[in-house]
Amino acid sequence: MEYPGNLFVVAAPSGAGKSSLVKALMELDVRVQPSVSHTTRAPRGQEKHGREYYFVSNQEFDAMVAANAFVEWAHVHANRYGTSKKAIEDRMAQGADILLEIDFQGALQIKKIFANAVCIFILPPSWDELRARLERRGEDTPEVIELRMKNAAEEVAHVNKFDFVIINDSFDRALFDLKAIVHAQRLRLVAQRRARAETFKALDIS
Repeated sequence: MEYPGNLFVVAAPSGAGKSSLVKALMELDVRVQPSVSHTTRAPRGQEKHGREYYFVSNQEFDAMVAANAFVEWAHVHANRYGTSKKAIEDRMAQGADILLEIDFQGALQIKKIFANAVCIFILPPSWDELRARLERRGEDTPEVIELRMKNAAEEVAHVNKFDFVIINDSFDRALFDLKAIVHAQRLRLVAQRRARAETFKALDIS
């Protein structure tokens, strides 16, 4: 189904700077709205239910899976994450540009359901820098960092399945690249035809 709004999907290994880039983009571009996913993991730091994620129990998550409420869901670092299909469709139908910040498995599942979704992968400049960022974060034990590095190698192996790739060696440059992708997508013929249908009709463009 065609929607006036666009769907952007951003994936990256943990520590590549995905969350910081997405947050900065949404502060600069009010037309981009976040999609809030459900997760079985516990909140971190200042995270709040309904803002960063909907934090649910395993039983609640199971019930949503059984009801086919998710457009995608996956196991990530021993927890589960899912995205509500109805929530995305409703907001895109209203003309909103939705941004999903999820793992690579979810991104590929989203692409199968929303053919016009723009999938963006963010890479670190090197494995050494990725490890250093995870260590500087100070949130994980050495064992968890090793697990994240192992998972990152698997995730990066799927980068060729994405539409765009951003290498986050400079935050400002990576943010510029992300903004450019969003702006370019809005100007594509198929997106303009959806978003500006009245203009195309008035100009008698079929």
